Amino acid sequence: MKKILSISLLIFFAVATLSQIKAQNATEIINRAENKFRGKKAYAEMKMTIIRPTWKREITMKSWSLGEDYSLVVITAPARDKGTAFLKRGRELWNWQPTIERTIKMPPSMMMQSWMGSDFTNDDLVRESSLKNDFTHKLAGKEEVAGRSCYKIVLTPKPDAAVVWGKVIMWIDVKDYLEMKVEFYDEDEFLVNTIYGKDIKMLGGRLLPSVMELIPADKPGQKTIIEYLALDFNVKVDERFFSLQNLRRVR
Repeated sequence: MKKILSISLLIFFAVATLSQIKAQNATEIINRAENKFRGKKAYAEMKMTIIRPTWKREITMKSWSLGEDYSLVVITAPARDKGTAFLKRGRELWNWQPTIERTIKMPPSMMMQSWMGSDFTNDDLVRESSLKNDFTHKLAGKEEVAGRSCYKIVLTPKPDAAVVWGKVIMWIDVKDYLEMKVEFYDEDEFLVNTIYGKDIKMLGGRLLPSVMELIPADKPGQKTIIEYLALDFNVKVDERFFSLQNLRRVR
């Protein structure tokens, strides 16, 4: 009887330990993927294409970022939007409108509104919910995406986390830690958006998807594509760069 009890306890602790290792590995995989794409500092030049069933619109922009807490984006084209800029400091988001020469602090009620008419939201820009800190992570095996073997990781919101998603599933490349596919579900676990990482190439000295394609689940013929034209992880910026004064004058 003692032997049976000892074996049962060993099996229990082995399973518990294995679960902890899997959780730790899943979190580590997400950390490596996000750190590779974001870096400590970054400068990017991008083109965003908004596609609808009857029309298409292109926007070009520049962005600077410092860790997860600071980012600044300025629109460079088309002419009617040129100079419009967005500043993120922590969980606050500010918008500079050059046509009226006014800086607007965006309230929480606007976080889920469309950003520049695209399928991305203001919340996506400010990244108010952190995939690393606001979710638990669980490895759910491996699957192939676009010919690459990927870890499939299920992210579930922590009980006290203020997040808009009921569940997130990520597919991260086993070899190079590339975010190949991400699915976002609502609280009822209905698929809302899918983001695909495509056109993998060297950017800023790192192998990364140069294209992000966001496809809404319930809007046929509609999607938003962001293409990275340039990426520099050695840009010289500090916290002083991300100021309201600089928001008005950066170009």
